[in-house]
Amino acid sequence: MKLAFISDIHGNALALDAVLKDIEQKEIDKIFVLGDLCFRGPEPKRSLELVKSLDTDVIKGNADEWVVRGVQNDEVPVQAFEIMNKERDWTYSKLSSNSIDYLSQLPTELNLEYSNFKIHAFHATPLSLFDVVQPHEHDEAVEEKLMQRDADLYIYGHIHKAYIRYIEGKCIVNTGSVGLPFDGLSMASYVVVDVDKDSFQVSIVRVDYNENDVIGQFKNTYYPNINTMEKILINAGV
Repeated sequence: MKLAFISDIHGNALALDAVLKDIEQKEIDKIFVLGDLCFRGPEPKRSLELVKSLDTDVIKGNADEWVVRGVQNDEVPVQAFEIMNKERDWTYSKLSSNSIDYLSQLPTELNLEYSNFKIHAFHATPLSLFDVVQPHEHDEAVEEKLMQRDADLYIYGHIHKAYIRYIEGKCIVNTGSVGLPFDGLSMASYVVVDVDKDSFQVSIVRVDYNENDVIGQFKNTYYPNINTMEKILINAGV
């Protein structure tokens, strides 16, 4: 059984197109989506439509919550508060009321079991859509923040930095980001889990796409924070 976990699309439908094509070529059996579908990209509507067309399990991310109710003061740096709410309002204006309802009603975690292997998937942590757990954190912090349920494999998104790590025989994986990687490599990122009867294998997949086309889309849609988004796309957040 081949499973794909994708996250943090952020309205970048061109990157999602490339990932879904790669998933199809790999003959993946099931796709799971771990949140942040629309916000901060030039194609929020099409990104959401692509996700919904997968007819699969989708959970909520912090950016989905922002689209629904706006960015609050204590959730972003003070200097970013005004512009991020302008970005949120632009995104909200591109979506139907049905789409907003869809985002608001998404669950916040997945508990899966394949061939006796348990997988716990969530966006940021099991208890929060906003907490940040970086790849370099101490084992004790990772255990406390991410490994609260009994599972063999823990998968999350949110930080836009793909990695695989093992603690006490348990596997912790970050998907990275489909639409806005922050690890210096401007390629879409997702995770494949290949589960067999007595084993599982986890791999991070990077997929190339043309980020300049996405930058062109931003400029053509009069997005409210084009310069910042252009820098993030070109430099992959570094």
